[in-house]
Amino acid sequence: MLSKFFLDRPVFAWVIAIIIMTVGALAIHQMPISQYPPIAPPAIAIDAFFPGASAETVENTVTQIVEQKMTGLDDMLYLSGTSSSSGASRVELTFAAGTDPDLAWAKVQNKLQLALASLPDVVQRSGVQVSKSTRNWLLIPALISEDGSMDSSDLQDYAQSNLEKVLARIPGVGEVQSFGSQYAMRIWINPDKLTSYSLTFEDVITALRSYNVEVSAGQLGGTPAEEGQRLNAPIVVQHLLQTPEEFAEIPIRINQDGSAVRIKDVGRSELSIERSDSVVRSNGRPAAGMAVRQAAGANALETADAIKKKLEEMSKFFPPSVKVIYPYDTTPFTKVSIDEVIKTLFEAIILVFIIMYVFMGNIRATIIPTIAVPVVLLGTFAVLGFAGYTVNMLTMFAMVLAIGLLVDDAIVVVENVERIMSEEGLPPKEATAKSMDEITSALIGIGLVLSAVFGPMAFFPGSTGVLYRQFSVTLIAAMSFSVIVALILTPVLCASFLRPVKAGHEPSENAIFFMRPFFKVFEWCFGGIRNLYVRFVAFSLRTKFIFIVFYLLILALVGFLYQRMPTSYIPDEDQGMVLVQIMLPPGSTLEQTEQVMTKVRNYFLENEPEAVKNVMTISGRNFGGQGQNLAMSFVKLKDWEKRQRPDLKVKPIAGRAMAALSKIKEAKIFAFPPPPVIELGMANGFDFQLQDRGGLGHEP
Repeated sequence: MLSKFFLDRPVFAWVIAIIIMTVGALAIHQMPISQYPPIAPPAIAIDAFFPGASAETVENTVTQIVEQKMTGLDDMLYLSGTSSSSGASRVELTFAAGTDPDLAWAKVQNKLQLALASLPDVVQRSGVQVSKSTRNWLLIPALISEDGSMDSSDLQDYAQSNLEKVLARIPGVGEVQSFGSQYAMRIWINPDKLTSYSLTFEDVITALRSYNVEVSAGQLGGTPAEEGQRLNAPIVVQHLLQTPEEFAEIPIRINQDGSAVRIKDVGRSELSIERSDSVVRSNGRPAAGMAVRQAAGANALETADAIKKKLEEMSKFFPPSVKVIYPYDTTPFTKVSIDEVIKTLFEAIILVFIIMYVFMGNIRATIIPTIAVPVVLLGTFAVLGFAGYTVNMLTMFAMVLAIGLLVDDAIVVVENVERIMSEEGLPPKEATAKSMDEITSALIGIGLVLSAVFGPMAFFPGSTGVLYRQFSVTLIAAMSFSVIVALILTPVLCASFLRPVKAGHEPSENAIFFMRPFFKVFEWCFGGIRNLYVRFVAFSLRTKFIFIVFYLLILALVGFLYQRMPTSYIPDEDQGMVLVQIMLPPGSTLEQTEQVMTKVRNYFLENEPEAVKNVMTISGRNFGGQGQNLAMSFVKLKDWEKRQRPDLKVKPIAGRAMAALSKIKEAKIFAFPPPPVIELGMANGFDFQLQDRGGLGHEP
């Protein structure tokens, strides 16, 4: 018998338990931490930019070409393309759940090579980016100038030049997206003057490419050198142009008489922001924002901490008055949620210990099931680590639920051993051996039944299956380790910890001397409750029909309430953030959009001062795409401890904002809390998309 084998070899049982705990402890440090499992199927995004092109031009010359080349990819479920009036093109390919993101990325890269030759030259020079990061933003660091000495353009240029590439190299970062662009030399051409010289824009572009180059002129005294050569030095003949004045002097055409038509003759040059397609503000002050996406499978908390640590180190070299803030950060809620579940886990362990001690009355007998708890939990973490799962709300909730279940097996062993010792007066080791002969099959049966209850959840299809599979596997692993510990370690503990007692021994006699009066009173009270229950059972057996009818009424009530209870995928929670999406009529300018954003920002700062900590507004793009008529805002709320009143929770705040902002007639404005799983979309409910399968076009 298994238990008898380990009773004779207690050190072997302890070695197995220590190995289980060691492997589990190592697995915890390697497991990613996230709010929920990776529910959304893996997606690969292809981004391109066609400066100056309309949305229709981008659609015809970039987006459709890329989409056509992506057909036929293995495991691809569907693809969607977005073309904006700002010249941006984005094609997102969604693959089947379980597809390796690295393999999918490589396949997309190979297919994209076939499309590059068909794209416009300017798009190829701008570069086409393929990313496999998660869909949702992990956090948004933003730079602000406290004294206003730097505007948004200065801040954005500094962020892209000095911070973006540094952040992109941090382990766990999948993509860094800037809300703006760097400084560039902007050439303004007067079409009338250009025509008067019989020149075209292509002539200007050709001249710029010809004169703004880095030329390699070789070396003086380079090998093979003549004998006696005394000097070796590189020859520098021309650098890239740096100032507007240098660009203004570029000749576009040399006339036969030796005169030249230069850039300054047909226009002007200035150092300006490359693309003025967005405006970023934090509480009304100029700001520069960078959205960071987490790499697939990365630890969200560790990645965010690494980003913040790196920015804190680099802040020593920031220009005066420049500081970094985090107007959007998903990690505080994740951290608080996980911390609360861990706190609940320890509270459950303490409560289980107290309840076991109260009912068992023996501190030694209580310690035995308590020792089983860390062994089982760490063993479960080892299984989760080998399965590639994460530490998330569902796995931790399964741990909390398993606390009460996993000690049951150990309690059954301990109570049966104590019963045999009390009734027959056997020493602990012999009583344990006899007890295990009686209950081994029952312990295995309990584990199999519980596994059979939770096992089917692991086979749910779709995103529901992904969500609850880790919950199911966690519980089954905990139940399995509970049975293993009850068969291997708990008998050894009983034989070692329990003291011999005489036949007819009362449990309260094992209690600490000053606790014995309490346990005598408790046993008397519990005995009275037990007697009442016995009489109630006897009464129910005499009046079976009444209780059967009562049971059927309960079933009917359950069915009635089930039909009327609201359903949801995952319950909404206060994540400390309100998202705002703004859309003006097509053709609206960025200036008009910024005027609406000022009203939105002022509403939150003036009407919700008790709840709102920071309002970041971004004009020129929203959660659906880019365009001068689009905007979005991240309203960061104060810590949960400062918002205890019900009216300061996120849902009432969003509701009041919707009612107030709907009065702004210039735009459609939606204020809403972040969804529980941002990877599935920026709002709850379902997506509705109208497909033009008849090829009728956009025109009415």
